Amino acid sequence: MAAMKPRTGDGPMEVTKEGRGIIMRVPLEGGGRLVVELTPDEATELAEALNGVVG
Repeated sequence: MAAMKPRTGDGPMEVTKEGRGIIMRVPLEGGGRLVVELTPDEATELAEALNGVVG
């Protein structure tokens, strides 16, 4: 039986490079984390899209 761990979204956003991919972990308000694997090209496209919105 798996250990029961609390699922909290507490903590910072994390981005790490693993192999050829980039892993982004984003805390969620209801608890847990959204985990997304991106290629370097996708990460660049995401950064451009965010910069267009944020400034």
